[in-house]
Amino acid sequence: MAIDPIELTRRLVNIQSTTYHEGAAGVFLHEFLEAEGYEVERMPVPQPREGTPGAGDGERFNVYACTHGVTPDVVLSTHMDTVPPYFGCTEDDDYLYGRGTCDAKGIIAAQIAAAERLREAGVKVALLFVVGEERDSAGAAVANLNPKGSRFLINGEPTDNRLALASKGALRVEMYAKGRMAHSAYPELGESAIDKLIGALHDVMALPLPVEPEIGESTLNVGLIGGGRAPNVIADAAEAHLLIRLVGPSEETKAAILAAVGDRADVDFSLELPFVRMRKVGNLPTMVAKFTTDIPKLTAWGEPFLLGPGSIHVAHTPAEKISKKELLECVELYVNLATELVAE
Repeated sequence: MAIDPIELTRRLVNIQSTTYHEGAAGVFLHEFLEAEGYEVERMPVPQPREGTPGAGDGERFNVYACTHGVTPDVVLSTHMDTVPPYFGCTEDDDYLYGRGTCDAKGIIAAQIAAAERLREAGVKVALLFVVGEERDSAGAAVANLNPKGSRFLINGEPTDNRLALASKGALRVEMYAKGRMAHSAYPELGESAIDKLIGALHDVMALPLPVEPEIGESTLNVGLIGGGRAPNVIADAAEAHLLIRLVGPSEETKAAILAAVGDRADVDFSLELPFVRMRKVGNLPTMVAKFTTDIPKLTAWGEPFLLGPGSIHVAHTPAEKISKKELLECVELYVNLATELVAE
């Protein structure tokens, strides 16, 4: 019986799998794909270092599925993890709502349905579902150490069913300022880490960042900030976590940040994913993805392509949803794209 991607999306969305807590989703996919006749492999992925926000202590692993003895020509891949907070699946006639509906559990369902049709057509296809994409692409990094010989990788992210010609990179910047505590009535006896951090952030946010004419501008977001002990204590520590969307090499941007911060804070570039260009295929409509994907960490899995149902504009929001019609249409798009690539 053919796989129903809408029903499969419902089931997947109702499994909580925020980053670092993907184990239950991985078990479900392992069992589901095994029942569909795939040979399934788990690729263990370690939990992050102690103290990482949101870190878990359970098992986490990528899921790779292929017909026994087959070296795939094309691999369909996306991620199991979602951003918090978790909320389950609801629906109306046109849409499924819930965390992960478009980013990226609906995509998982569409890829599984497409792979079933491709197998029936004799295409050598496999599936790769990874963990950790929403934080550090840890699952993709593990998978890249264990490639399966594929020529093409079709990665799934919400692109409104358009083929991406490029995706921005990502540079995560962590700034740690240190000071000296004192009574706030005598600030001259202390040294405020918060004052240092605010000054450094002001100068970093004022930096002119690179622009790529065909792609757009680099963007910077201060996503986390914290520090201090109490309103009546001069702060001895403060930190900020930034994310920059790259449109080219990172060296110039990193050098500018270090120069702007100076000795006011320690700077750690904790994640770097490069800007990626891809090619057009056939008559598929195209777009430029302003977000980052696992593709830069999956270089050993073949020439990359990026395509998926849903809008990135509702991903990571309380209004996350996916059109049932678009979900079904993407199954056809995955089948057609994979077939055309293999025919090359």
